[in-house]
Parts: sequence; C-alpha cells; structure tokens
Amino acid sequence: MVELLSPARDFTALEAALKSGADSVYIGVEGHNMRAHTTNFNIKNLEQAVDRCHEQGARLYACTNTIMKDNNINSLKTILPMIKSAETDAIIASDLGVLKIARDEDIDVHLSVQSNISNNESLKLLKELGVKRVILSRELSLNEIKDITKKSPLEVEVFVHGAMCLAISGRCFLSSYLYQKNANCGECLQPCRKEWELICEDGDEVSLALAENKNFKGHDEKGFKGHLLSPQDLCMIEHIPQLIEAGIVSFKIEGRARPAEYVATVTRVYREAIDSYESGEWEFKQQWMDELRKVYNRGFDTGFYFQTPHKTSSYNQATHTKQDIGEVVNYYSKVKAAEIRLWNPLKVGDEIIVQGPTTGSFIQKVDSMQVNHKNIPKAKKGQKIGILLKNKVRPGDILYRRFKKT
Repeated sequence: MVELLSPARDFTALEAALKSGADSVYIGVEGHNMRAHTTNFNIKNLEQAVDRCHEQGARLYACTNTIMKDNNINSLKTILPMIKSAETDAIIASDLGVLKIARDEDIDVHLSVQSNISNNESLKLLKELGVKRVILSRELSLNEIKDITKKSPLEVEVFVHGAMCLAISGRCFLSSYLYQKNANCGECLQPCRKEWELICEDGDEVSLALAENKNFKGHDEKGFKGHLLSPQDLCMIEHIPQLIEAGIVSFKIEGRARPAEYVATVTRVYREAIDSYESGEWEFKQQWMDELRKVYNRGFDTGFYFQTPHKTSSYNQATHTKQDIGEVVNYYSKVKAAEIRLWNPLKVGDEIIVQGPTTGSFIQKVDSMQVNHKNIPKAKKGQKIGILLKNKVRPGDILYRRFKKT
C-alpha cells in the first residue's frame, strides 16, 4: 500500500493532515529546514508531535535538509539525540555529514529532493551509506521513475502535488543574489513568483529584470511582462493509477508553508483517490479537481512526469477565499453544538472552516444558528451564537467563512 505523506507547519496543520487520512507527516525542525520563514516545530514540542502521529497510527519525519556548514552540523549534533529519543520515524536530509551523524545515532534517513538523485547507481551507493529512502529528483519523467523503481534497492518517494521551483531540485541562488537571503538555507523570498520583464535590447542580447525595477539597462516598452519564472503547481490527482503501478512507495504533498485548510483539503482528496484505486474501483472524479482548486494554487500542471513544464502562473488561482469571523467560546458535546463569538457577520447557508491545534481543520455549511435558543437567519458582528458542528471543537478554535471569489 502506498504511503500518503502530508506537510505540517504547526499543530493545527498536523492534526488536519492526520484527520484527513495522511499515513505520515513531515515537519520542519527549527533552524535546520528549508522553510525558515514559516512556523516550525522546535525540539521541545517534537515529542508531542510524534506522539500525536503515533497515537493515530501515522509516522512523523523531521526535515533537516538545509545546506550544512560546520556550525550547522555542530548544532545538529546536539539535537539529533533528542530527535532520536522523541521516536521520530526518520529525518529528511540532503547533506552527507548529516547522514553520517544520523547513522551514528541509529536514525533512519530519507535523502531529500535537494540531493537531485536521478539514477540507480546513486541509489546503490546510498544504500551502502545507510540511507533508507530517496526522494527522487523532480526532473524525472514517469518512465524514468519506473526504470529506477524496478531496480531500486531503496524505498522511492516522489512529489505528487504542490508548488514547483524553476531551479533544478530547488537549488536556486536568485534570492541570494537579489536579497542576500540563502534559499538553500530556508530563507527564500521567492522573487521568481513576482512579475518579470523580458526586454530585447538588440538582435543578440536579452535582459531579464523584475517588473518593479525600472532602473536597468535597455528598459523600454518593447518587451514581455509576466510571471516568467513562476511555474504552475504540480497536480497528479488524475494519474494516481500510473504512479502506484510505477512502484513508488510514498506520495508526497508539498506545502509546509500552507495553512491547515490547504493541508486538509489536499490530503483528503488524494486519500480518496488512492483508496479508490486500491479498492479496485478507480474512477477519476472531477469533484476532486474542483476541491483542489478551492485552496491556494497557481494553476495545475503535471511537471516533468509527461513533458517539460511550459506554463507560467500568476500568484494564486484558488477559486475560493476565506475571512476570519469568530472564535469558539464553548463546546457542548451532548448536543454537538458550539458557542461562537463573532467579529464579522455570518448567515445560514454560509460555508465555514473551523481550525485549531487539536481540532485540525474541517469545512461545513451552517444549517442553522441560534441566539437565546431561537433560530435566526443571520448574525451580526459582536453577537454570540450557537451552531451545530459535525466535529468536536475546542475553546479558542478560529472560525472562518469560506466563499467563492468574484
């Protein structure tokens, strides 16, 4: 059975992944992963995260996959024993030094996509070095992946959904060049996602510059402006059968910077698709694609699986957006109802998202609302209301209204 591996930036996203059907979750360890600008787990709450996963029969992998200098390695040496004692199922690493010290601590290692592994000879050597799993380069076609998995001495993992980077396996220096922020140490400011201009200066020379910067040689109106360096997102939901039949062990969802409702939606959709195939009743459902389009996306492509990606994308093409409207004050388990304090209006028929560190993230429609035990069709800012909820919630959970973009 193939593993569905989901991202988590915090406990809310972690719980959302688990409750949506993830077999395993990968998280960032503060100071040692490729998402320095988002929320990360620290060594103090790592054990709690592992326990949450193990209680629900899932695994947890910790990312330690930045470029490592001596001071980084020395720092990691101090926390690897704690990662081990927390019973983390594996670390994700890209550096051979990290591999060595992890092996010394008897910690399973999954080699990161940052290592750009693209052939079986590399996998044979990595097995000798003690690697358990390899996340293959994103630049491989499905046929090339099939050839690798047939002979692979290691478990093979691939990305199936999420953001794609213009640079090979994420080895990008654009953020360093423009902002002195090292993308390979988790500091990427994503200048590739901005608009750029391509200007033809003469018959032989072309200039590329940020559209916001007009102070470069040759700027005039004779050029093309757009998201030239921003690929569309990877989406392989239609091709689950081919991926499973290719012998891949783990399907990975990109998105450790994404909020809990993104993690919940994408995990749930891929869980349904995988279960559909493994039950012998595969049939692609357009509803899956519609759900994926509701959360953050730049449009969808199949990456290098079947061709070279050729489409660029504007920043976000999600069909739906959200507005925070209130928080849970109390929950009454006998009647499955919550008392909500509103700071924005809500009406019957609205679609809501409820999120919290233990609750995770779920979506439902408001079928009815009450104030002082009387049904009301809509509620105003500042009111306290009662709503029936399909899942248990906790005081402090945040309520969002989700609606279609106009």
